[in-house]
Amino acid sequence: MALRCRAQDPIATGFSSSIATVTKNWIRLSFRFGVKIDVATALFFTHPPKGIDMKIVNACALLSFLIMAAVSAPTLAQSRLEIREIQSAQFSGNKIGISPQRKVTVYLPPHYSDATRRFPAVYFLNTYGEDHTAPFANHDAKVLLDDAIAKGQVADVIVVTADFLTPLGTSWYVNSSVTGNWQDFMIKELVTFVDANYRTMPTAASRAVVGDRMGGYGAIRFGMQYPNVFGVVYAMHPVGTGNGVQPGYTRGNWQTIYAAKTLEDLKTDIYSPIFLSIYQAFLPNPNKPPLYVDLPITLIEGKPVLEPAVTARLQNSFSLDHLIPTYAANMKRLRALKIDWGRNDTLYDHIYSNQAFVRKLDEYDIPYEAEEYHGGWGDKTWGPEGRFATDLVPFLNKNLVFR
Repeated sequence: MALRCRAQDPIATGFSSSIATVTKNWIRLSFRFGVKIDVATALFFTHPPKGIDMKIVNACALLSFLIMAAVSAPTLAQSRLEIREIQSAQFSGNKIGISPQRKVTVYLPPHYSDATRRFPAVYFLNTYGEDHTAPFANHDAKVLLDDAIAKGQVADVIVVTADFLTPLGTSWYVNSSVTGNWQDFMIKELVTFVDANYRTMPTAASRAVVGDRMGGYGAIRFGMQYPNVFGVVYAMHPVGTGNGVQPGYTRGNWQTIYAAKTLEDLKTDIYSPIFLSIYQAFLPNPNKPPLYVDLPITLIEGKPVLEPAVTARLQNSFSLDHLIPTYAANMKRLRALKIDWGRNDTLYDHIYSNQAFVRKLDEYDIPYEAEEYHGGWGDKTWGPEGRFATDLVPFLNKNLVFR
């Protein structure tokens, strides 16, 4: 790069005689900052010819040096997203067309380029209807993570999201003879794949599972069953933690459910597909097409009649509060557990069941943090002021082991 300066230029004339110091030192600086000069140039500045106004030359040289240093400066470390695919063995024989090819998005933090370092891994479980891309494509999770790391709010972490979707919106993160073995996919394949392909810190103390709403349900369930895999758990506004105020069987449209010939036929209201996804996960029956479930309701003369035995099966397998006695010892092994929910959720059942759930944790002396915040159904999760950035990220920084 060449610059031309004239004697009357302010940049030249504005330098005092002390600029001669630059003559002696700028070569050292050039080496220090990675700006290369040749031997002839070095001799010119160390032994200038007679009659050369070194004030002007040094001014031009300094300006040239600054520009070259800026051009030559190393690029700041950047995070990146990788889309991967796992050929799973957990979905053979499923009844609803789930592909064994499962997509995964992996967030690699800015300093992952340092090949000498290893990083904790955070598994983020999405809510109903969202796939592995949603946190990044819809909610700017990469920007939020980059910002938090830059500000020192959390150290560099790997974040993993996977596609746990079914045709009805969610797998509920469990094994099912109808939808496939999602729990085994997570524990036996996804975690193993990430540890094998990325520089993780493969211990429970450096591995977290967190989730949003239906994903929060999955996070608690994985923490209950696998404290040897996930040491840190955060459930954001989880559902399915226990009974609500309104009986669950009253939510679906039973005429629609019984008339359905395909899963698409259920998507005429909000609750029917959600509750059928629950039944396919927890009341699966591969011998009962087209829905492949044992229903907790029988229609008699067009009126819904509860099936107590089926309802008991559902409660005992689905409701997280029913699992606390079985997994209390496991939950006490967790490094950290936090649950939050919005007090303005228009479906009060979620508030009621989460309050009851943490009270039951108290009954079994299980350590946890809980917070009921001013917010509704997922409206305070994302954005710079959302709880992902303001609460989840600091919680991970506090409780994960980074070294």
